[in-house]
Amino acid sequence: MPSIIDETVFGEPSRGLGLVFLCGALLIAGQQAYYVILKGATLYYATLFIGAGMALSGIAESLPKSRRRASGALRLTAIAVLAGILVIGFVRPELLLM
Repeated sequence: MPSIIDETVFGEPSRGLGLVFLCGALLIAGQQAYYVILKGATLYYATLFIGAGMALSGIAESLPKSRRRASGALRLTAIAVLAGILVIGFVRPELLLM
């Protein structure tokens, strides 16, 4: 009997969810660029981490069904990036608020 983690991480990608993640990452990057370039605001690093995690998830979900291992590796990388925000937030929160 396969484990639930194995089914979730290395399961078949869903194309619709990948499009949502990629559009979300694009919107976050656009928002960040707008405020930094046009408004002169300081860069908010947590937003970059969230955008990178969403982009990795979107790419993982956009891969064909035959690339389940690559999709799983990208999902795990996205989880590591997003978990990194939590670790940095607890250990050195000033790094995210610069």
